[in-house]
Amino acid sequence: MTLAEQLDQAERTRTAIPQVVSRSGADADAAYRIQEALVARRVSRGERLVGLKLGLTSRAKMAQVGVDQVIWGRLTDAMRIDDGGTVDTGRYIHPRVEPEVAFRLDATGAATAVAPALEVIDSRYADFKFTLPDVIADNTSAAGFVIGAWQPLPPGVDNLGVLLEVDGRVVQIGSTAAILGDPRRAVTAAATLAASAGVPVEDGWVRLAAAATAAVPLTPGAHVRAVVEGLGTAALRAAS
Repeated sequence: MTLAEQLDQAERTRTAIPQVVSRSGADADAAYRIQEALVARRVSRGERLVGLKLGLTSRAKMAQVGVDQVIWGRLTDAMRIDDGGTVDTGRYIHPRVEPEVAFRLDATGAATAVAPALEVIDSRYADFKFTLPDVIADNTSAAGFVIGAWQPLPPGVDNLGVLLEVDGRVVQIGSTAAILGDPRRAVTAAATLAASAGVPVEDGWVRLAAAATAAVPLTPGAHVRAVVEGLGTAALRAAS
């Protein structure tokens, strides 16, 4: 069984596995090839690519998972969760949720709108522990995402306050400045990284700029809301 097949099976059976990619000796470049093969398996089952995501753009996230390099992954339509919608945590192994800023792109890769967002992440590795090649190959722990209402691009999004609420209680406080100093830099960074891998951009694609705070566990019954100053909110509810 290939490494991509092992990761795909882990996701589909909701079974955590060891750090098989780093144990194989794969480096970051090899890990991106594994990621491509992994997502290709999803596409072959009928899923459709709808965007890209960056990961580890904040010091908080780097410290939380123990790596120190910006990474990127792919988003599919099966990962989309309606704003205010309900998600079954039983779909995942050990899900976490974090507040983000999302951009909508045109066919040239330029951002045309911005929105508050939530991302559900779910490492397929035991204890949510991994090295850089492991997480890259695992499609940067991508599991689900919520996009709030799209807004015209404001003059600046580089220092907006961000709150993550669980059941009405603030559990994380941050700023969009934590995302590469300015989330718009994430759009450029993701475009550069994806172009180097030959990934085209399609009109209407989403680009998640990565988390403005550390992630928190997504537990059954929880109502989670991201609040981004000047942009609004994005929310989901975990089924009981």
